Amino acid sequence: MTDWRQNLVDDDAGLLAILREAKTVAVLGAKPGAAEPAYYVPAYLRERGYRILPVNPKIAGRELLEAHAVARLADLAEAVDVVEIFRRPEHLPAHAVEILALPWRPKAVWFQLGIRHDAAAERLARAGIRVVQDRCMMPEHRRLIETGGGRRGGAAVAPPDGE
Repeated sequence: MTDWRQNLVDDDAGLLAILREAKTVAVLGAKPGAAEPAYYVPAYLRERGYRILPVNPKIAGRELLEAHAVARLADLAEAVDVVEIFRRPEHLPAHAVEILALPWRPKAVWFQLGIRHDAAAERLARAGIRVVQDRCMMPEHRRLIETGGGRRGGAAVAPPDGE
């Protein structure tokens, strides 16, 4: 049996694998404001070919980044490769339960820069889902894919709350 700790991704090879394998990203806590990291990070990813599915009950039914926003992950019409989370850490245990109750499993769950909850990460990792904590997909993509390596930095800070 594989050690669940291997699903806690914090190395370049693991981050690169997630970024390369992913095609569809659900953005939990997506926001419509162009100045918000929960908007411009997924917008950046969309410009690089990822399909973005916004999830936020406050904007459900509205179009954001060329997709209709839904209220909950369970409302998505399809499975996604990555769930990127822009929510405060105290919300993560409930989101872990929500993710594990889905009829499908994402390959990875990515907690945005500044967001960490070890117990929620462990729960997801034990279920076989790769988990990234406290990192931003945008600068990691730039560093690992666009420039082919380099130092970590230039990350967007998470908003106080996605909902």
